[in-house]
Amino acid sequence: MIDQASNSIPQLRGGKIRAYAITAKTRLAAAPEIPTVDEAGLPGLHVSVWYGIWAPRGTPREVVARLNGAIVAALADATVRARLADLGQEIPRREQQTPEALAAFHKAEIEKWWPMV
Repeated sequence: MIDQASNSIPQLRGGKIRAYAITAKTRLAAAPEIPTVDEAGLPGLHVSVWYGIWAPRGTPREVVARLNGAIVAALADATVRARLADLGQEIPRREQQTPEALAAFHKAEIEKWWPMV
């Protein structure tokens, strides 16, 4: 079974499941004892769960900028960061927290997965 860290970490900590590997390129800070798929013998099986917020086409840039600013501020809050880390979520670096970075990531993910869909 493959599941996202926020679902699996509590089960793992509770002893209800066993983790064999994570599908990221680097070990997860919330569970550094779990090897990556590369380390476990499945090189290249990299899958990540990510979240993004989209607005309808034509939304004024000022509105997008204001929404992005609120999200960036929330992700900078120590309480939010601690809670997300506890759930096994890794917060993107600040330069990745922009509409342009999300668009580029989204495009790359489509190109990566489209041939398999």
